[in-house]
Amino acid sequence: MYDLPLVTITMGDPAGIGPEIILKSLLRDDIYQVCRPLILGDAGVLRMISKGIRSFSFHVVSNPLEVTGKPGLIDVISVSNLREDSFLPGRPTVRGGKAMVDYIVKAVELNRSGQVSAMVTCPINKELMNRSGYRFDGHTDLLAHLTHTRDCVMMLAGNRLRVSLVTIHCSLGKVPERLNKELIVKTITITCRALENDFAIRRPRVGVAALNPHAGESGLFGLEDEEIIRPAVEEAKMGGLLADGPFPADTIFYHAVNGRFDAVVAMYHDQGLIPMKLLHFSDAVNITLGLPLIRTSVDHGTAYDIAGKGVADPSSLVAAIKMAAKIARARLKVQG
Repeated sequence: MYDLPLVTITMGDPAGIGPEIILKSLLRDDIYQVCRPLILGDAGVLRMISKGIRSFSFHVVSNPLEVTGKPGLIDVISVSNLREDSFLPGRPTVRGGKAMVDYIVKAVELNRSGQVSAMVTCPINKELMNRSGYRFDGHTDLLAHLTHTRDCVMMLAGNRLRVSLVTIHCSLGKVPERLNKELIVKTITITCRALENDFAIRRPRVGVAALNPHAGESGLFGLEDEEIIRPAVEEAKMGGLLADGPFPADTIFYHAVNGRFDAVVAMYHDQGLIPMKLLHFSDAVNITLGLPLIRTSVDHGTAYDIAGKGVADPSSLVAAIKMAAKIARARLKVQG
């Protein structure tokens, strides 16, 4: 048991579905076969939410050394202590927003100190994070700040498709002005490195999506593909990486799913996430590449509309926990 990686799971916004999907995930014996889960959250909130699911036994600990890793006994560090009269599923509060960030900060602390193997995050509310005093666009920016990491890449992964994003949360109109050769080369490089170290793929093949229809049609539909993306791909190739493109976005994902590429580098959020969610709506995993720690996450939001109703699907969290454990084992092999 103690050879299994110790994986921290942050509870996310207490008013969202995070507490529910955690409890449902830990009903599964197969989770305990790949890792020892440790919840960073609020024991009181978990106990309250558990009443609508089934009877759970909670083991409140103060540090990872006390984790049992036994199925049926939920190990939790109670980072917050929210009063029942200030907590209601589906009704987010600034106090809950501060707590959800505290869970992340604690997870980074435990991971950076080597006390745990990986972190998995449940959904947060970006507006509440900002109102709580943390001026970041989301998990990725916050984690980059906490770990002093300059270059991070967001990857969405399923068993049929993996996609990394060059730009993430910005308006579609701002995408062209944010694209540059250096950023694209970094995204390709970090993606290839992760495929080798975290997915144990030797000499990974990465396809790079074009920005414009028909990859710009030789400049007829835009110059970015020829003037920015293609030079970036050529530079990555000169560095020894198996990158190719740019390919029109309406064909590249088909080829990736059919085995031509191990991952696709997409230029913007929806370009990459539409095909991902078409194939992996319930089981896609969000992975932050480039951090000095392992971080995976669910690929959905807080879902306040169903919070506390007992109907939330834990599939994405189950996949994220298993992916974190898999990456932890892969990295140990690389280091060993």
